[in-house]
Amino acid sequence: MVEEMVSLQKNHTWELVQLPEGKKAIKCKWVYRKKLTVSEKEGKKFKAQLVAKGYSQQKGIDYDEICSPVVRRTSITAVLALELVGICI
Repeated sequence: MVEEMVSLQKNHTWELVQLPEGKKAIKCKWVYRKKLTVSEKEGKKFKAQLVAKGYSQQKGIDYDEICSPVVRRTSITAVLALELVGICI
């Protein structure tokens, strides 16, 4: 857990700001997963991950729109193939 917090701070994952009036902060929680060990000497290791409880938000109250820009893998493959043969600019 300490390693994950250090990593989040080192990568400037967030910055502290004043919470706007009438708004509430999204809560978070720690999730732990077992890591596969390389040797018996290492023993059991766990991966800590800090996650936001976004499911606690209500549409129209906590947010208005949702946007999750994604691209299909086939689209990326097509663009890379065209670039490879020199068709794309």
